[in-house]
Amino acid sequence: MALTNEYIQEKLVEKFNDQVFQFSTDSGILSFESSAEMNLKLLQFLYDEPSLGFTFLTDLCGVNYPDHSGAELVVVYHLHNFIENIRLRYSVSVPVAKPDVFTATKLFESANWMERETYDFFGINFIGHPNLKRILNVDEMDYFPLRKEFPLEDQTRIDKDDEMFGRG
Repeated sequence: MALTNEYIQEKLVEKFNDQVFQFSTDSGILSFESSAEMNLKLLQFLYDEPSLGFTFLTDLCGVNYPDHSGAELVVVYHLHNFIENIRLRYSVSVPVAKPDVFTATKLFESANWMERETYDFFGINFIGHPNLKRILNVDEMDYFPLRKEFPLEDQTRIDKDDEMFGRG
């Protein structure tokens, strides 16, 4: 039997009921969400369930939605089933005040550096990570540069003439 998005959704709902939600399909890729507390259980199920077999973590990244109160930070997992050549996108949201998500490094070794990078740029704390520290930015940084908390340009500069940039 060929693995389809409908079958994957059916298996997830059968196992997790209303703990998985926001199902959609974009460019043929199934996307869905769950609470952050469920991420390891869900990833383990997708990995272990013989009829699913999502054994490869293609990518893990962070996203910041500052207008989504209580769910400002999102961790997005992209998983791949090599045998059926099918991908899926799974995301969990956390508040910026408590950005805690369980690490996936025990299940996918490739998550190690991707979680470090996501921590480095978004400040998402991966609970249980073996070496969660900055990977690309200097250790002295006291902020997370990809959060949308700062203006894109330095508003204190006086050497910029807005007319030169078509804004005058």
